[in-house]
Amino acid sequence: MGEIEDGEADNITTDVQGQKCALVCECSAPESVSRKDNLPFLNAVLKNPVCKLYRFPTSDNKWMQIREQMSESILSFHIPKELISLQIKEDLCRNQELKELGELSPHWDNLRKNVLTHCDQMVNMYQDILTELSKETGSSFKSSSSKGEKTLEFVPINLHLQRMHVHSPHLKDALYDVITVGAPAAHFQGFKNGGLRKLLHRFEAERRNTGYQFIYYSPENTAKAKEVLSNINQLQPLIAAHADLLLNSASQHSPDSLKNSLKMLSEKTELFVHAFKDQLVRSALLALYTARPGGVLKKPPSPQSGTEESISQDPPLPVRRQDSIPHHSDYDEEEWDRVWANVGKSLNCIIAMVDKLIERESGGEGSSTSSKDVEKDSSPVDSIITHPKEDWYEQLYPLILTLKDCMGEVVNRAKQSLTFVLLQELAYSLPQCLMLTLRRDIVFSQALAGLVCGFIIKLHTSLYDPGFLEQLHTVGLIVQYEGLLSTYSEEIGMLEDMAVGISDLKKVAFKIIEATSNDVLPVITGRREHYVVEVKVPARVFESLPLQIKEGQLLHVHPVLFNVGINEQQTLAERFGDVSLQESINQENFELLKEYYTVFMEKMPPDYISHFQEQNDLKGLLENLHQNIQAKKRKNVEIMWLAATICRKLNGIRFTCCKSAKDRTSMSVTLEQCSILRDEHQLHKDFFIRALDCMRSRQTQGALNESDDPETGCLTDNKPTSRHFYPVALLLVSSHLLVVWLILSLALLLAKYQ
Repeated sequence: MGEIEDGEADNITTDVQGQKCALVCECSAPESVSRKDNLPFLNAVLKNPVCKLYRFPTSDNKWMQIREQMSESILSFHIPKELISLQIKEDLCRNQELKELGELSPHWDNLRKNVLTHCDQMVNMYQDILTELSKETGSSFKSSSSKGEKTLEFVPINLHLQRMHVHSPHLKDALYDVITVGAPAAHFQGFKNGGLRKLLHRFEAERRNTGYQFIYYSPENTAKAKEVLSNINQLQPLIAAHADLLLNSASQHSPDSLKNSLKMLSEKTELFVHAFKDQLVRSALLALYTARPGGVLKKPPSPQSGTEESISQDPPLPVRRQDSIPHHSDYDEEEWDRVWANVGKSLNCIIAMVDKLIERESGGEGSSTSSKDVEKDSSPVDSIITHPKEDWYEQLYPLILTLKDCMGEVVNRAKQSLTFVLLQELAYSLPQCLMLTLRRDIVFSQALAGLVCGFIIKLHTSLYDPGFLEQLHTVGLIVQYEGLLSTYSEEIGMLEDMAVGISDLKKVAFKIIEATSNDVLPVITGRREHYVVEVKVPARVFESLPLQIKEGQLLHVHPVLFNVGINEQQTLAERFGDVSLQESINQENFELLKEYYTVFMEKMPPDYISHFQEQNDLKGLLENLHQNIQAKKRKNVEIMWLAATICRKLNGIRFTCCKSAKDRTSMSVTLEQCSILRDEHQLHKDFFIRALDCMRSRQTQGALNESDDPETGCLTDNKPTSRHFYPVALLLVSSHLLVVWLILSLALLLAKYQ
């Protein structure tokens, strides 16, 4: 018990035979059992640990030692600030693209002005929230009493790490981590009209049935437009940079360098060309043409773009070079194909020229493989007379310039057409569309903060496990959320928010990079449809990682949510309400878990899989979980236990959530911990209840009074928790008792005011 000496401790001596805790110690010193805990990148994200030590007997009358540790995480505020900054940049870029959309007919121009007005207001709101968050310097977590504050709505509630370290006489030391956090939900926005799951479904149904003045694009098409725009913004500067490197290699007259530069340029240009193969770009060009003043279309756009407004019959305007779509009555639909194909032809000319230059340099007679594929497109090259002593730079410069011009023309047309697609989504319902985006950003921010915290802790714990690292870059990690929300009243809306927020975590990928400074906090890049979280590790740790991870391979997560309401409100929902939301969420996420298991079994090495099968039959656990979900049993907590067990067996990340991550969450976590001690570490069967009572005892929390608030650290008045002496929930079960309760309550009120 040398750890107790490092911090303040309260020893509570108890009698084992008296059916109390065998030993309880409380200390404020952080865990020092393992040298790995001193890694700076973990200590940088966790703070204010609270530790408790227990000792319980095993089934063979020996003793196991348990150390509980609860820590706060500064990521509660760091991740939301990073995310809001990215979203502000993304929205400012979108607003600028709307302004650069070009000349539109009066109808569309008025819509654009209205959209820009509301978008600017939203950007200002995000900037104000970011400013207020930057002022927060106190607690590193948001308490449940602050869940309704507007300035803190992006911050998760009560985000903590709950760790149990077990040292038993027969088994090696084991760590069990659970991230506890309040359910990701927009509490300040309220739940009067439901949560995100219902609101998004309703919004999409209304958009689909909209009037003629808008063009309907499905959510998939809208997401595709955002993806293509993002790819354009990323690839265009990369291609320009590789083209400049190619010219630099040519000026140095280096054949090997020229080949390498050409290879990189070809790869990026092929990705660029491939991004525009989608039919959405073609239909968006046609839709944008009809929105121009004087635009006339001979045939309607592709059905993918939906119903369009009536086409204006104004006289055509003169053709102007700077416009993305020519303003003439007979719009050539094949023109886009020619412009788009010019990029590929320009690249082929560059490849052919490089092959000719290298061939003449080496004195070879045959042409390279790449030039054979482009003989029909190499006429510009053939027109240039090359000589062995000529400057390569002069030969390649005109071709590179042509490639950049063609690429610029494609980018200009594609950007404006896809921005017009985004205009449809924004223009349909203002400000409802933007408020939905805000709500989704709030919920996603809370969920992401918890996910990043869990990923860093899991990575830290398993850095020296080769099997885990292989699993990480081969199939990714399962992230299992245990929800304890009821399907009654406002918690229905919370569950709907939580389901969408956790599902949106599929858009997140992780990348492990080497830390080059003392700042080891994670960095977020990307956009709303795809975020990358860069996790920094020390140089010595980075060098020990697998090659795939060191080369920057993206590491994916697979979030699943299983919810079982357990409080008295769930009793009312099951008897008088509707639990279909919970049932559908559990069924949908079981299918996701099953898909991950299938991929896991297919891609992981057989020896690694056999290690899992020896511990427990994963297939049997999945079948049992499916049976329990189908059984539709009231308050079936077996679902929670099976899902958690499968997650641990698959090296996943565990979360437990309720409304505020306090009462229900603590009851669930302590029950899970004692069950693990019983099933995995041979806790004596007569001590299960005693261990559970010990972990839940108020004495183990510093002997607080029952009226103390452990979250705020403040003492409350010693008043009963209810003003009445009978529970309302019990009275609601019987209509007769309800009438009696109403009469007595009315009598009490009359007596009070008389």
